[in-house]
Amino acid sequence: MKVETYEKAFLALSGITLVICLGVLLYVPIGFGIHLPGRVAEIDPKEVRTTPPFDNPGVRQTGPNEYEVVLIGQAWTFIPPEVRVPVGAKITFTATSADVIHGFHIEGTRMNMMLIPGEVSQNTYTFQRPGEYVVICHEYCGLGHHTMFGKVIAE
Repeated sequence: MKVETYEKAFLALSGITLVICLGVLLYVPIGFGIHLPGRVAEIDPKEVRTTPPFDNPGVRQTGPNEYEVVLIGQAWTFIPPEVRVPVGAKITFTATSADVIHGFHIEGTRMNMMLIPGEVSQNTYTFQRPGEYVVICHEYCGLGHHTMFGKVIAE
């Protein structure tokens, strides 16, 4: 009789734990506004350099205190390799890959995207502190993967 009581208590505790975990999984993205980077459009990977906006990568102002950084990931570099953005401005990163899957992660921030050939990825970030932020590729992209990095300078 005592064993059944322990089993019921264990099952109840397990069920409560699962409900709490599910609640946390649902609350965090909604409560903190965390979301996956959006797939904005599709693009022919062979035509990246001739398709706007990737025909002119770099930083451009899109509104008052709003900027867009357009970049391309390719073996084994980011184009452009360095960008300068103002501190406190809303920065929208628009990126794609010209060859294989690359990662785009800005160290010390929550900026993290996958650059997939044929897809345009977009994510927004505001740099609160000035400094140099290293951009790394976090997806293995071949023999030169360890040399693939860039820099965002917030000033």
